[in-house]
Amino acid sequence: MSRWIVTILFLVGSAILTNWLPFSSFFRNVDTMVHELGHAVATMLLSGEVLYIQLYSNHSGVTYSYIESGWKTIPLGLSGYVVASLFAAFLFHMYGKGKLGVGFTAMSLLAVVSLAFFVNNSFGVMWLIGFIVVNLIAAFIPFPLVRKFYYLLVAFICLEESVMGPINLILISLTSPGQAGDAAGLSRSTGIPAVVWSVVFLLVALLCARQAIYSFIGNRRSRNASSTRWESGA
Repeated sequence: MSRWIVTILFLVGSAILTNWLPFSSFFRNVDTMVHELGHAVATMLLSGEVLYIQLYSNHSGVTYSYIESGWKTIPLGLSGYVVASLFAAFLFHMYGKGKLGVGFTAMSLLAVVSLAFFVNNSFGVMWLIGFIVVNLIAAFIPFPLVRKFYYLLVAFICLEESVMGPINLILISLTSPGQAGDAAGLSRSTGIPAVVWSVVFLLVALLCARQAIYSFIGNRRSRNASSTRWESGA
């Protein structure tokens, strides 16, 4: 079966299953947190100034910053969706390598950095504290299956959000291009329509999703092969 078809099937199946879970909404802000941190880090790398980040209960967020007009606004505009997609792929890559501890550490560290230096609104602060606590409990809980379930739940939700964000942005770009967030900002900087930038974000997200799914599948195949070899030698 085509890798793209497998990727789409996994994304659709994951979206159905995770949306069925009543507590999944809590973890959808992980993607938002990473997205906004992507903007913040890009701002600092481009010699700008980050004022603060706000995270909201509807899974949206905003980064307030100062940066020179001109070419610097392009990498800044690209950073949010691209970094979020890469982070989702990173979580699955760590899963495929059997290094869940690295993934847990990365999630917790990003949340701590966000809380300590950037996020200042009440919902954002409370959500970050809650996520850090839950993440640490899951990381050290003495039940491997529960730990793995939690990790994959967060990873799949991040993956879904990294793909659905650009899809929603495409729809907004077609109806209200001036309100299309990062794509609208890039359009103002470059003259390229917002829908084009939205499609670019989606292509990056799908490429990362394709790699993520095959890190997940590869891990399962590797375990099955190891199990088969052990049984044959018994």
